[in-house]
Amino acid sequence: MHVGAKETVVGKRALITGITGQDGTYLAELLTSKGYTVYGLIRGQNNPRKSMVEKICPTIQFVEGDLADQSSLINALEATTPDEVYNLGAISFVGLSFKQALLTGEITGLGPLRVLEAIRMVNKNIRYYQASSSEMFGKVRETPQTELTPFHPRSPYGVAKVYGHYITVNYRESYGIFAASGILFNHESPRRGLEFVTRKITNTVAKIKLGVADSLALGNLDAQRDWGYAKDYVDAMYRMLQAEQPDDFVIATGETHSVREFLEAAFSYVDLDWQQYVKTDPQFLRPAEVDTLIGDATKARTTLDWKPTVSFTELVHMMVNNDLELVKQEIAIAQTAPVS
Repeated sequence: MHVGAKETVVGKRALITGITGQDGTYLAELLTSKGYTVYGLIRGQNNPRKSMVEKICPTIQFVEGDLADQSSLINALEATTPDEVYNLGAISFVGLSFKQALLTGEITGLGPLRVLEAIRMVNKNIRYYQASSSEMFGKVRETPQTELTPFHPRSPYGVAKVYGHYITVNYRESYGIFAASGILFNHESPRRGLEFVTRKITNTVAKIKLGVADSLALGNLDAQRDWGYAKDYVDAMYRMLQAEQPDDFVIATGETHSVREFLEAAFSYVDLDWQQYVKTDPQFLRPAEVDTLIGDATKARTTLDWKPTVSFTELVHMMVNNDLELVKQEIAIAQTAPVS
């Protein structure tokens, strides 16, 4: 469904950038369940992931726009008249940001500024959510990390996120816009892209178990992250925009696990020994690594009454189960395909 002329809709309206990503689809489902009319910003109607979003959330309406194009964002706000804007759009893969640093700065850093400026120009009463990131902490100054921990980003992605975070604070303080930032630590799900290490692991585990792969190449196995479930984390986003006052919140589980632990949980779930299949490959090492991230979400727990509901082990098993089913379907399709 494409947005054309303005229409009168009972209930709240929300515009989501980054609608085709993991968080975008979960957030669209959540808001739809609460009676929202949900609009998704996409670059052109031939977006290859558009059909996937429509399958997950059939009632979603799409509007064309680009975080690199100010006028398109103004047009999108005028066409959809949202009560809330959730800016989830970004060049979101840390590894890619080293290879495309300028593009990352343009979209992940300046994109939030363009959205905020569009809100300032069109309707300052729109509530704005900025997807900040634990990658802003980078080379951490203290453990665990809170809303007051200084930033020391270690990638172009992290640097761009710091700009997006501070410009959100600036527009809140300068123009009185209800602008909140969620400093989200790593959050995963079966919808995670295959380029991310967690999904790469669970998908390859499924392929090895089902006999269509025999090894897995990774980078730093000692990196430690605070991993939560994406569906829990989009609930936190929603809660931030329903609060009485806009603020910044760390969203995390408060537990840290290494990539090695993730491997152990995934492989052991299907009765395999990860050490027989995993090898390290220097090409997957980053120029500057973030070693350990662990968040303190006390503020979100007390102010927003938010808490994670899925444990680390449950999350890993959920992702492996989903990939086992997907790989089985891929195998079945390949077996029934005609031989050319």
